[in-house]
Amino acid sequence: MTDPLGPLLELEGVAAAVKSAQDAVFAVHRLPANLRDGSATAAEASVRSARVSAAIDGADPEIPAEGAVTDPILTGSLRVAEALESLLPTWRRAPLQALAKMHVLAAADLVSDPDALGRPRNDNGVGSRLELLAQLVTGATKAPGPLLTAVVHGELLALRPFGSADGVVARAAARLTMIASGLDPKALTVPEVACFRRLARYASLAEGFATGTPEGVREWLLFSCEAIETGAKEAKGISDAVA
Repeated sequence: MTDPLGPLLELEGVAAAVKSAQDAVFAVHRLPANLRDGSATAAEASVRSARVSAAIDGADPEIPAEGAVTDPILTGSLRVAEALESLLPTWRRAPLQALAKMHVLAAADLVSDPDALGRPRNDNGVGSRLELLAQLVTGATKAPGPLLTAVVHGELLALRPFGSADGVVARAAARLTMIASGLDPKALTVPEVACFRRLARYASLAEGFATGTPEGVREWLLFSCEAIETGAKEAKGISDAVA
């Protein structure tokens, strides 16, 4: 059968960008500190990714030296980051359940109606598109990690399935995809940094992906691969600091 994501690799520049992103991440995993363990790099990357992801959605990313975090977006993002490792098995076999759990964690302080937590919209074909996305995650494609990650990230941003904390959930799902696909199995990278540094472009290209046009999809895929490379550079800096 034809791979549903196969045609995306034929878009100009995408295959080369995917290869470059893979090489950058694999190089970080080969650093001596990360070959031995990598847990220190991963721990810092997890917190940094959560803070940056929250900042993308307008939160104050600073964690107080004393006292609890009070920003509801940051609090939710940190909860999701802490849960990612435990959610990985669910993501691999039942990604829609993992998405629901991530929304519960991310939006607990944002949604007044607890019954709305973890319940995606089912209008405008959202439910059917989420089902298709779940099929991709659970084996309907053999697309390389950077490509699948970009599609998961872009599709969830486009669908906004929950109506709250959708950005935090989308970026967390992208991290899970990087781990589950074998691209970044130790979760060392911080691609969210590139999205925050180029926030207007990130938003614009996400909108372009949502249109479904070849050029809109292509530009998003290229940006996503660049973000993964930037995330690998961030991981190298963390690794050097903790080594």
